[in-house]
Amino acid sequence: MIKFFQLLFSKKKEVPQSPPPECQWSIGIFEGVSPFALQPPGKKINPIIAPCDVSDGSARLVADPFGVLYEGKHYLFFEAEVKTENGYKGKIALASSENGEAWHYEKIVLNEPFHLSYPYVFIWENQFYLIPESRQSRQIRLYRAVSFPFRWELDTILLKGKRFADNSLFFYNDTWWLFTDSGNSTLRLYFSHNLKGPYKQHRKSPIRKKDPHYARPAGRVVLYQNNPIRFAQDAFPIYGSKVWGFKITELTTKAYREEPIEAPILDASGSGWNSHGMHTVDATQLSDGSWRAYVDGYGSGKVRV
Repeated sequence: MIKFFQLLFSKKKEVPQSPPPECQWSIGIFEGVSPFALQPPGKKINPIIAPCDVSDGSARLVADPFGVLYEGKHYLFFEAEVKTENGYKGKIALASSENGEAWHYEKIVLNEPFHLSYPYVFIWENQFYLIPESRQSRQIRLYRAVSFPFRWELDTILLKGKRFADNSLFFYNDTWWLFTDSGNSTLRLYFSHNLKGPYKQHRKSPIRKKDPHYARPAGRVVLYQNNPIRFAQDAFPIYGSKVWGFKITELTTKAYREEPIEAPILDASGSGWNSHGMHTVDATQLSDGSWRAYVDGYGSGKVRV
C-alpha cells in the first residue's frame, strides 16, 4: 500500500516508453470470485478474438470489449481498427457465441467518418443503447439499436465541445453518472436525472487532473457490495499498461469520494497475447456469485494461453 501511494502522489516526471512493434491488441476472458480477483479461465481459450478474425477489413487491433447476454446468446462489441484509404480508423465490430467460449466474428456494425472505439453497450427500459468513444467529433453520442445487434442509429448527443474519451455511464441512486477522460490524464464526472440529459458537470470535477495512472476509464462501472467500482487504465510505462480499481464510497450531486484497490485489477502477464499490457475490463456477476469479464491484452499474436 505504501508503494501505491508513493506512485499516486509522485511528482517525478515520467516519460512513456514505446511499445514493442511486434505486439497487437486482442480480446480474452477472465474469471474470479470478485471483480478484484480476475484470472484467465482454466480452459485455454484466450484470446477469443484477435485482429486476424476480422473478416470484413484488414485490422491491426481489436480492443475495448463490452458484452451483453440476450435471449441466451452472448454478444461482444469491440473496437476494430481497420485499414482505410487514409490510414487506420476505429470501427465498432461484433462477435457472438452460444456458450461464451467459442466465438464467431460477425461484422462491423457501426462506422462513422471519425474514429470510434470503447463501445459501452447497455440495456435501459428494454432498449439497447451504445455509447462509443467518438472524441474526434468532440461529442458524446448515444446510439439506439434499431434492430439488435446489427443496426444502430444516433439517438442523442449527450455532451459536446471537448475531446471526450472512454465515456462510462451508470445509473445509481436514481441518477445517471458519466465518467469521461481527456488526454489520458483528466477524469471528469457529469450527472443527469434523465438518461438523455441534460448533463451537468459535478462540482468536484475534474476528479483527477494531470494523472496518467488513474484518470482514464477502463471499462464498465459495476456495483459491488453496494458501492460503485470504477476502473482506470494506467498509461505508464506504456499506454494500456494495467488496470486499477477504485471503490466509490460517496457519490451525490455535491460530494465524491473514492478509495483505491491496492493491487492492479489487470496487469501484463509477461508472455503470450497479453504479455505487455491490459487496459479494459467489462465484468459481470453470474448467478452463482462468481464474476466473468471481457478483457483486452497487448502481446504477441494469436497465441492461446
